[in-house]
Amino acid sequence: MAKGENMPGFMDKKVALITGGAAGIGRAAALLFAKEGARVMVTDVEADGAGQTAAMIREAGGDASFLRTDVGEPAQVEAMVKAVMDTYGRLDCAVNNAGIEGTIANLAECSLDNFDRIIRTNLRGTFLCMKYELPEMIGQGGGAIVNCASVAGLIGFAGISSYTASKHGIIGLTRNAALEYGKAGVRVNSVCPGGIETRMLDSLADQLGSDDAGELLAPMHPIGRIGQPAEVAELMLWLCSDRASFVNGAAMTVDGGFTAQ
Repeated sequence: MAKGENMPGFMDKKVALITGGAAGIGRAAALLFAKEGARVMVTDVEADGAGQTAAMIREAGGDASFLRTDVGEPAQVEAMVKAVMDTYGRLDCAVNNAGIEGTIANLAECSLDNFDRIIRTNLRGTFLCMKYELPEMIGQGGGAIVNCASVAGLIGFAGISSYTASKHGIIGLTRNAALEYGKAGVRVNSVCPGGIETRMLDSLADQLGSDDAGELLAPMHPIGRIGQPAEVAELMLWLCSDRASFVNGAAMTVDGGFTAQ
């Protein structure tokens, strides 16, 4: 997946860390970053899936490692970043993508366990990842972080108050980190996907009584369809690349016009 010497990719000679890389957007990002020349550390709480992603990269000629990581556990996140540094010697790009959807329920019916699980993985996990990624990037003179938020980080959605709160929080953390570390050479941005064809979207559709997420949600998107993980990965790649050198603190949508309505 690495580019040849005459065709350097966006990520040529860079090191990227991708969390939630076992499937969906995370896997698509890992494959694309590797295709563009990055050496990639793939992590996920689902070790088998993360290992499969890394194997796909290596089979295509790229350089990838994987590590099982629960982003809600500080010691595991610290060990994850250490593993990147021990393996590759630097950390140029981090895509903090790990997240869960939880159970659909209006706020008053939402269980405390559901709320805590979602906040722990989505918001606490993003906080912990940046907490340990930032010092390494600052120490080497710069880097780029992309946090995976959602259109639910920009607007409300009935039935998923905990998820919405977590994604609003991710955008807030992103903006603050951009303010605090921009002068240190670290850019921090977030992406806000709309409906994307992933296991998470299938789970939400199933809870709504549909076995076809695309059929259920496509009409909500002005473009007339839901998105593909690779389409989100393209934005993540650009934000981590030097071509986005003046983009910092942004919350960029990749939603087929959903939030334009």
